[in-house]
Amino acid sequence: MYTYPWYHWITFFYLYCFFGWIFESTYVSLKEHHFVNRGFLRLPMLPLYGTGAVMMLWVSLPVKDNLFLVYLFGVIAATILEYVTGYVMERLFKMKYWDYSNQRFNLHGYICLSSSVAWGFLTIFMTELIHRPIANFVLGLSPVAEFVFLVIVSTLFAADSVKSTKEALELGRALEAMTKLKAEAEEMQVQLALLKEEAALKMAEIRDSAADLKTDAQARMAELKTDAMMKVAEMRTDAQARIAGLKTDASVRVAGLQEEAASKAAGFMSDAVSRAGQIHGEVSQKALELSQHVSALAAQKAQEYEQMEAALTERLRLLKEHRHSLASHMSSYRKRLLTGNPSSSSNRFSEALKELRDSLQL
Repeated sequence: MYTYPWYHWITFFYLYCFFGWIFESTYVSLKEHHFVNRGFLRLPMLPLYGTGAVMMLWVSLPVKDNLFLVYLFGVIAATILEYVTGYVMERLFKMKYWDYSNQRFNLHGYICLSSSVAWGFLTIFMTELIHRPIANFVLGLSPVAEFVFLVIVSTLFAADSVKSTKEALELGRALEAMTKLKAEAEEMQVQLALLKEEAALKMAEIRDSAADLKTDAQARMAELKTDAMMKVAEMRTDAQARIAGLKTDASVRVAGLQEEAASKAAGFMSDAVSRAGQIHGEVSQKALELSQHVSALAAQKAQEYEQMEAALTERLRLLKEHRHSLASHMSSYRKRLLTGNPSSSSNRFSEALKELRDSLQL
């Protein structure tokens, strides 16, 4: 592989992973005004820097005598690596561990123009200044010492990578679960609001029905009363007309007619009062039955709505409790992933990520 055997390339990779961690942790710690343990792994290593350095060396070696081509190849190789790594990590872990979205001329937040330009200059700086003493150091190691170093570091690196990947995947799933729980909780709140509105409308409808029944009963009683009074008035008028027409008859005849008219009027009034009383009783009984039915229906509906509201409220409480549990019970490594990557972001799960970060500051 150009001028170095394969095991030297692996040694370079580990060394640049370590130097990259020192650079990143120092830069971010100064920026945040407190120590920040940068990186994806628990070991003091940043694989992106190790991979980037090896790639820069690998693509620049064929053109190492031409600084412009070294710069150009470094820009292209490092930019492609940064974009692919960022894209894959976001798809796997549901979040961006670096985000250039606030930088000008960025592409999906994975790369930006200023970063790519810096990668080119870093390639020249590394190939012309940094790598030479490191290469001399590695080439000066005894094969036994280098192989022992590679076995130990490779074992630790592989174990840390497996564990870190698992934890990062769990963090991504927690973000996804929290977002789904929030959406479900919001849906529950909407259902509660709709249920309360439906219950209020239903109770108002039942009350209006009861009021309409009462109004109908009162109208029917008034109609019966008016009808009876009109019948009595008609009979009195008829009797008075007959009496006036027969004034020329004997006084006995007049008295008889008066007595007969009075008797008929009294009989009609008695019948009218009896009928009115009977109808009043029937209407009252019907109104009472309807009132009882309406009251029972209202009580049944109110109980049903109360049970539905209680079930939705309990479901909403459990959702919020589960979401809070996800936010408050995180492993120490997941907490370090968040604190060690303060610029990380997530387009789909931004609210959940913010909630997790806020929980760490309590």
